[in-house]
Amino acid sequence: MRKPNKKEINLALNSFSKKERIVFFAFVIIFIVSLISILKKENDKYLVEIPTLGGNVTEGVIGETPRFINPLLATSDADRDLTQLIYSGLLRVDENGKYIPDLAESYDISSDGLVYTFRIRKAAVWQDGKPVTADDIEFTILKAKDPAIKSFKRPGFEGVSVEKSDDKTIVFKLKQRYAPFLENLTIGILPKHIWGNISYESFASSNYNIKPIGSGPYKIDYIATKKASDSAYGISLEPEYYDLTPFAYFTLGVAKIETVRIRFYSNEDNLLMAYRSGEIDAINTIPPQIAKTMESQGIKIIESTLPRVFGVFFNQNHSKVIADKYVRMALNQVIDRQDIVDKVLLGFGTEIGGPILNTSPLSIVASSTDSAAGRVASAQKILTSGGWKYNKKKGIWEKTVKKSTLALAVNISTANTPELRGTAEIIKKNWEDLGIKVNLNVYEIGDLNQNIIRPRKYDALFFGEIIGRNPDLFSFWHSSQRNDPGINISMYTNSKADKLLEAARIELDQDRKDKEYGDFQKELDNDIPAIFIYSPRFLYVQPSKIKNSAVGSITIPSDRFLNIYKWYIDTDKVWKIFTN
Repeated sequence: MRKPNKKEINLALNSFSKKERIVFFAFVIIFIVSLISILKKENDKYLVEIPTLGGNVTEGVIGETPRFINPLLATSDADRDLTQLIYSGLLRVDENGKYIPDLAESYDISSDGLVYTFRIRKAAVWQDGKPVTADDIEFTILKAKDPAIKSFKRPGFEGVSVEKSDDKTIVFKLKQRYAPFLENLTIGILPKHIWGNISYESFASSNYNIKPIGSGPYKIDYIATKKASDSAYGISLEPEYYDLTPFAYFTLGVAKIETVRIRFYSNEDNLLMAYRSGEIDAINTIPPQIAKTMESQGIKIIESTLPRVFGVFFNQNHSKVIADKYVRMALNQVIDRQDIVDKVLLGFGTEIGGPILNTSPLSIVASSTDSAAGRVASAQKILTSGGWKYNKKKGIWEKTVKKSTLALAVNISTANTPELRGTAEIIKKNWEDLGIKVNLNVYEIGDLNQNIIRPRKYDALFFGEIIGRNPDLFSFWHSSQRNDPGINISMYTNSKADKLLEAARIELDQDRKDKEYGDFQKELDNDIPAIFIYSPRFLYVQPSKIKNSAVGSITIPSDRFLNIYKWYIDTDKVWKIFTN
């Protein structure tokens, strides 16, 4: 059949009446639209939506501006947040709390649990393009162990030797088994080719603490500064915010959020003003009062269990009154934990009765007597059975010991933060309801750490402990850790408890470990070296535009960024065959 030419088609169209032409072209348009729709539907069958590079998020952080963006020195929230984003470890924790290889390609653990062999990915590189080698790993761990560096990571590597087998293989040898050792290997690794040229005297003052080079999911793109102060030496500048962009050669895949900005604020009021104005769209570690207000405004609050225990830690060496077990029993009995969780944490926390996390099957959840009068009556009986008598005239409990009279008075020390101070005030009232004279001493956190906790100058200390992802209670309760720099702040000494803690920290079998910690809990219950009050929750506001951002396992606020390389905002559609 001969194909009609253009002239013949025009003649045919011209033979149509006006009405026939309108109908004809309407059918043509319908046909074309239908054909496009059919083709699109068929095409969509072979398309899949995938994350793509794009979008931005701005997080606000309260406190000091960054000084030590360094895995060995990071102390402030700003330090730790940026360290988490910029550095990588041999291992990384995923959203399920499992250890996955990061800089490492694979690893083996010897049958006796004493030798850990790691093979580093051949493609692993630093953000300046240099390869990551076993030299970097060895250098970082040796620096962590160096007393001159004063790294808070040092205890995790005591008794551990490290040596490289070749450029891509590193071996750790332990003197004794240590079940949570893999957690230590999430430490960020420093590039030796940079830090190896810096003396220990200059380690803390190096400019690389402010402008670091790592191998993590993000690298520094821009640092905005502002005037901090004027002096005879000139104008002093400090960071206002950091802009970070994805590192193209991050071992676990290129991050998809195009810009992450971390802004710094001196106080909570400024942070909240920035959030309300839209200057920032994410904030973490929100105070319960603010979280409650935001929740009432329909803002979604992400919650996660924090492996922290808050309690009253007794120093029996500092007070004869506190050294009396009956006093500690009575002080424990009269505290209303639920009242504290309701009033101070506004429900964003859980009562506890021991040092083991609520997520553990061994966790003991404290229970309060129903009425305040019932708690007081029970505590009074305890004191009376311990030889204490209430002197109505003086309004105080007294006890005669070796011809001298002890008055039941307690000093409680804590930090000047809303939650700690608020809880300490309720504890003070609970104890005063029992007829005990209580002095509450509140300190700024730096002063408390340096002048009260380190020299152990307190009767009772209300404070918190970060237990960690894989709890090792040795550091908190073993008698060898009772003096500074140890963190056994109750100065607890019990030979049976010591043996149980020693056994638990090297035990790889979880059932046996649980049994040892259960027996240890019984020793604490009998001795009452501390009163355990609550475990708080991590509170986080994040914009809804961010997808796939499961917070997962949190031990410190910066852990929210552990899986940031999986987060995304923008998406694109591609054929399924191209998804890899």
